[in-house]
Amino acid sequence: MHALVHAADITFLERRGRKPEFQHRKPRGRDMPDHLRRCNATRSRTRSHVEHLFAGQKHRMGLTVRSVGITRAKAKIGLANLVYNVQRLAWLKARPQPT
Repeated sequence: MHALVHAADITFLERRGRKPEFQHRKPRGRDMPDHLRRCNATRSRTRSHVEHLFAGQKHRMGLTVRSVGITRAKAKIGLANLVYNVQRLAWLKARPQPT
């Protein structure tokens, strides 16, 4: 069983054909087993990419959602995603192409 994950959450994922991919906590007073360390490293790679994206939106764009209504919040987040993608495209276009 995963630490800090309820059995109901795992059952919910499995009923929908998903595999639970939660980070594992280090056992108290013991070293982290190698297989769990490898699992966490794989998941951390993906997680760091996603968290860097959100950090960029929050800090560089000043994205803070304080609005009344879910529709306005979705619009604000959608526009921030659009701006981020356009900035990313401009950055990628400006990079020298590998030969």
